[in-house]
Amino acid sequence: MVLALLQAKDVRHAALAARFSGRAQTNSVIRRVDRFFDRHPLCPADVARVVLALLPQTRPREFIIDRTNWRYGQTDVNVLMLAVLWRGVAVPLLYELLPHGGSSDTALRHALIDDALCLLRASQIRVLYADREFVGHDWIQGLAQKGIPICVRLRRDSPMDEWSAQDWLGRLQTGSAGLLVEHVEVYGQPMNVVLTFTPDGDALIIASNTGAVTAIQAQYRKRFRVECLFRALKSKGFKLESTHMTLHDHVERLLCLLTLTYVWCVLVGIPEICPNKQHGRRAWSVVTLGLRALVRAISRKVDHEEVPLLRLIDLFMPSKTHI
Repeated sequence: MVLALLQAKDVRHAALAARFSGRAQTNSVIRRVDRFFDRHPLCPADVARVVLALLPQTRPREFIIDRTNWRYGQTDVNVLMLAVLWRGVAVPLLYELLPHGGSSDTALRHALIDDALCLLRASQIRVLYADREFVGHDWIQGLAQKGIPICVRLRRDSPMDEWSAQDWLGRLQTGSAGLLVEHVEVYGQPMNVVLTFTPDGDALIIASNTGAVTAIQAQYRKRFRVECLFRALKSKGFKLESTHMTLHDHVERLLCLLTLTYVWCVLVGIPEICPNKQHGRRAWSVVTLGLRALVRAISRKVDHEEVPLLRLIDLFMPSKTHI
């Protein structure tokens, strides 16, 4: 299934079936793919254990929580995801399918975090990055009780001591780069806060209960790596939004399969040499480089050159990955 997904770069069953080797009729292979998503015991917790084993880290890890959604006909497919940062790349770890469209609720977020705490200790979580959806007294307090630091973007109406964040924004002087506020109470927790505006004029208010106030804004930029992850799973990689599946169990198995494929791309792409563009950024992402190398290795297998692919498969052995 992973090899078919790499070659097809498409999650639709017919596209996957077309990449299966053997002499079976296409319709038979499609039914085989259908049975995989309907019956296979693949589950997120097992895949997450594999991910953490393949991506070793001696220091506490950084995590990102975010949500992505799409529609198939009149049905919302809404995924709450926890990603782990590894060597500058956001990698999917755990996910919950929401039973509705729109924002997640506090109970589901904590259920996702509790699943993560079954795999690692709170002391192994350096920080959790989150966008404006992930605010609220019960959510922030619950994380604090679990011992998980957070760096989160606030809304204009978020409370800061006795004022709202909007009131604090009003104190920004014309031409000022921003306002740094230390040790204010945000949703019942003492935090450092940075208040500024984006080049588009949107309010950028970031609060954190870990690290110096001067480092908060640079820290929070790491959250945007989850957007790169979503693009790789969707339009820039595997066309996740093209799936016709809407049943939660089926979508969950697809996400498990994509996670294994994505991790393999990361492991292969990390050591690849990549030139920089004129603005200094990489010409291609780590995932793109890994995907290209894997597709090339699979195509060489067709010509009976199996050694390159076998070497890449060997990366799925935790002992072969390095910190």
